Amino acid sequence: MSKKELALNVIDRLKKEYPDADCTLDYSEAWQLLVSVRLAAQCTDARVDKTTPLLYDRFPTVEALANAEVSEIEEIVRPCGLGKSKARDISACMKILHEKYNDKVPDNMEELLKLPGVGRKSANLIMGDVFGKPAIVTDTHCIRLCNLIGLVDDEKDPAKVEKALWKIIPPEEGNSLCHRFVWHGRAVCVARRPQCSICCLNDICRFGKNNS
Repeated sequence: MSKKELALNVIDRLKKEYPDADCTLDYSEAWQLLVSVRLAAQCTDARVDKTTPLLYDRFPTVEALANAEVSEIEEIVRPCGLGKSKARDISACMKILHEKYNDKVPDNMEELLKLPGVGRKSANLIMGDVFGKPAIVTDTHCIRLCNLIGLVDDEKDPAKVEKALWKIIPPEEGNSLCHRFVWHGRAVCVARRPQCSICCLNDICRFGKNNS
């Protein structure tokens, strides 16, 4: 089976297993997803989702966050870890959105990547979830599962994994597949204790076939 054939098989099976998989971060507006994904670095989504309502209660708009003191933002987001750098990036990002983009999030990769604290993972998430454009989010679940399954070969660099996946995954499937990797990685293919015996990919997964 070629990698492209394997990818299509994985997509089909995970669609059936997780038909409603979507982003695990809570947000209602594009700028809120930018904030959440920055806070999610080295932090659980659950913790982020407990923190952001407190942040938005105090600063409910892009303009309000842009005008907030960095120390005020840090006070609220500190439980997510790396409070100083995250607060600084959020503040700088919201200032640019307010001053340059009229409080709107840009809808192209080039401009997204110029925003403070926004890397390819964050930009792809915005492109796929907010704007419905082809996107591949190479987070830790995606990278780990792709290596275990055999979609990539011993490759841990997010940019290289993304590049490899673009070659074998239909563009319109990338964003949803990455969400399903997250769901599957949390429910079944758990780091350090994957439950291969109940995995829907067991017979086609390189790791599963060696551990069944």
